[in-house]
Amino acid sequence: MRKRKIIALLLLIIGLALSAAFLMRIEFPKGFETYFKREYYNQFGPLAISIELLIASYYLFIGHKKTNFTLALFGFTALLDPLFNQLGLFNSIVPLYGTILLSICAMLCLWLAFTNLYKLKRLSRFAAFFSVILGVFVELFFNFLQ
Repeated sequence: MRKRKIIALLLLIIGLALSAAFLMRIEFPKGFETYFKREYYNQFGPLAISIELLIASYYLFIGHKKTNFTLALFGFTALLDPLFNQLGLFNSIVPLYGTILLSICAMLCLWLAFTNLYKLKRLSRFAAFFSVILGVFVELFFNFLQ
């Protein structure tokens, strides 16, 4: 239990730092009509990924029964961003430091989710598939129509 809380706190600190960094990069428009343009909402993509990390690490900290699902959801979303960028689907706006940190955290989270190391609710095949699909939807929502 102590190792689980230490890992959760480390992920929580990384998630808070990245959330703050990504929030500071968001440009808020001056005119009212700019809030209804797609370019405004696209810049929230990196923040959404870091918030997924915050939720997953909080669930890991408290030992919630949905921990493995949220870890898998974050892991797939964070790894799909650089994958889709390399495939040429879109140009990711996540900075390089964010991509590196999120990818490392994503691999750790996927390992934790699929090994069920802390004996939380085991991730079913359906839940794993659903986390991949949700990760794809998150990525495409924030990046596809630029």
